Amino acid sequence: MQWNNKLCLLGVGFQLFGNKEKLKTSPLQHLFEVYVQVNKAAEDENTKKLAKDFFRKLEEHDEQTLSLWKQFRDFSIDEYIRIYKRLGVHFDEYSGESFYQEKSKEVLNMLENKGLLQKTIKGTGIVDLSEKKDLSSFSTVMRSDGTSLYITRDLAAAIDRMNKHNCDTMIYVTGKSQSNHFQHLFQILKLMGYDWVERCQHVSFGLVQGMKTRRGEVIFLEDVLNEVRSRMLQNMASTKTTKEIEDPMETAEKVGLAALIIQDFQGLLSSDYQFSWDRALQSRGDTGVFLQYTHARLHSLEQMHGNEQLTDINVACLQEPDAISVLQHLLRYDEVLYRSSQDLQPKHIVSYLLTLSHLAAVAHKTLPVKGSAPELAQARLCLFQAARSVLANGMKLLGITPVTQM
Repeated sequence: MQWNNKLCLLGVGFQLFGNKEKLKTSPLQHLFEVYVQVNKAAEDENTKKLAKDFFRKLEEHDEQTLSLWKQFRDFSIDEYIRIYKRLGVHFDEYSGESFYQEKSKEVLNMLENKGLLQKTIKGTGIVDLSEKKDLSSFSTVMRSDGTSLYITRDLAAAIDRMNKHNCDTMIYVTGKSQSNHFQHLFQILKLMGYDWVERCQHVSFGLVQGMKTRRGEVIFLEDVLNEVRSRMLQNMASTKTTKEIEDPMETAEKVGLAALIIQDFQGLLSSDYQFSWDRALQSRGDTGVFLQYTHARLHSLEQMHGNEQLTDINVACLQEPDAISVLQHLLRYDEVLYRSSQDLQPKHIVSYLLTLSHLAAVAHKTLPVKGSAPELAQARLCLFQAARSVLANGMKLLGITPVTQM
């Protein structure tokens, strides 16, 4: 949880409108409610003064203020862990820039010793980023009262993380509105003489527009996860096969997540896009639901033929254009993985898996295993196994758990 204006405003709001019981039972929801309330008075001079005092007390390690911030942070992280678990996401460490308030003073000293810190008439500390050293581009790293800024703490965090972990690559994933911030961060690190800054990258993401849940327009991730599971359960209930599924709720969760992930990753990460529940949950077309459906069908085909280990396959049997199309596409998998690893864009994998699913769906219709000559049946089964294996691996790379029944 960052030490910024929003946090200070939230701290002031909680002192005015907060409820400790609600903070324990529903921290994210309650903190949001408090923020909405206090934000109405955000431009009020008294509120601004209180927020400034709150930040100063944080920096001075005032016990009561730090205790309140720590409660916000601890309750929020507990919620994050619980919700991220549903996404299959685990973080080894939670250490935001607020951890580095003390070390930010060291950064300011380093900048001063290297002759990079300049004082303005107002008393703020800046670093000149312009090529001609004419202050046409600069970054403010210290307030006039000597307190640190977000970028100062981010500088301390970057240095500490690199010293601690010696990262091959350090990737910052945030909204694209912070692109300028990271540009400045990397420029200052370079001026400070840290060559490893070449191994730092900012991967930005855009906005999801038009997303609503039944609870309203302000979106919480948990609401989205609950809604997509509920909608998938409804869709599954209208099909004949759902009653055979062992755990419809868990299947709905996995298929729903696939729908969200594929819609989110289809374009450039930095692009804004219009969200549509109907489009995301279509069982045909370029959707996560279609990927899951294809995987379940291919798995079912393997089960039907005893899940046998295939040996001595005569691939020369696979002469049909639909078989060759699948084979040729499978050969491109490593190329697509390499491309995604280079530009850190999942859209290449998404596009590849959707095409693979469409090709496999056509081949499934035109290349029957049952009733074919044994040698041909074996070769076709091997082809479908390979398609399912690559499909499953690609889905896992995107954070999707493949289902075996739908």
